[in-house]
Amino acid sequence: MSRIDDNRFSLQNWLAVATGADRVEIINAKPLTGGAIQENWRLECDITGGPNAGSHGYVLRSDAESIVASSLTREQEFRVLKAVHKNGVTVPEPLWLCKDTKIIGSAFYIMQLVTGIGLGPKIVKDLSLGGDRQALGEALGKELATIHAIRPPQAELEFLPLPTGNPAEEVIKQLRKQLDELGEARPILEWGLRWAELNLPTNPKITLVHNDFRTGNYLLNQNGLTGILDWEFAEWGDPMSDIGWFCAKCWRFSRPDLEAGGITDRETFYKGYEAASGQTINKEAVSFWEVMAHIRWAVIALQQTHRYMSGAQKSLELALIGRILPSLEQQVLKMTKPDNWRAA
Repeated sequence: MSRIDDNRFSLQNWLAVATGADRVEIINAKPLTGGAIQENWRLECDITGGPNAGSHGYVLRSDAESIVASSLTREQEFRVLKAVHKNGVTVPEPLWLCKDTKIIGSAFYIMQLVTGIGLGPKIVKDLSLGGDRQALGEALGKELATIHAIRPPQAELEFLPLPTGNPAEEVIKQLRKQLDELGEARPILEWGLRWAELNLPTNPKITLVHNDFRTGNYLLNQNGLTGILDWEFAEWGDPMSDIGWFCAKCWRFSRPDLEAGGITDRETFYKGYEAASGQTINKEAVSFWEVMAHIRWAVIALQQTHRYMSGAQKSLELALIGRILPSLEQQVLKMTKPDNWRAA
């Protein structure tokens, strides 16, 4: 039995209040694949009475059994989702937030169900998804530009701390701290972080960044993009970090030749971004953030593996993530070869 099944009665009562209904019946509750850091459940509901009467599909998003410390709370993520939805980003509409942990055992929120395929390896192989791939690449660039159009201050996002200096320096400090907390000796990752300290981007703008914008975190149908997902790492930062993350080799899956997320060439993606933002992409800064992407993903992989090894969460997916570490470290070495080292 899942905690949704165990708490079905209380969840139905809460949904009745949230939707203004006389009665809500959850016809089916199905866990959705993906979401190694949070849990996602598809709910098929019959609603009787009130403004939402009828049959509806929703997604319930809650904490997993164990969490990554750097992720937002569900309340914070809900508020980010509302802000980007309001700004025109293609996301599932956020509907209702529940902060009462007694309903299902943790805080959660409900968003509109958006259908599509989100599995990264399938997306890059199945050319029937997403329509024309060049148009899709441009569309993804435009979506990212729309996210980056949100700049501080924003009253609804006051919980996001502003960088006190160069955002890259703060990311380096955070990653080094996380490595220290894990207690693992990873000399290649330490090498990469030292390289980053000596090659910092200069004069970055500060915008909202998704911080996990990649193939695998958006949904496609046969026509194109249907939704951008997983906002738990959103923060104020350097917009070039999102571009570097999207273009990093580790997120191209079986299409390393298609540098923009395994979807299209980098120039097409850049074209969409620059047309929508009116800004020229800083290619040197993007290269820096691609190095950081591999270091950061390696640290996250270590954290995920520790969630399994500690016994906090038994998951085959978490157990297997550690296998990618050698390839990530190899890429860090390739990208920080001596020709790219700038002496202090």
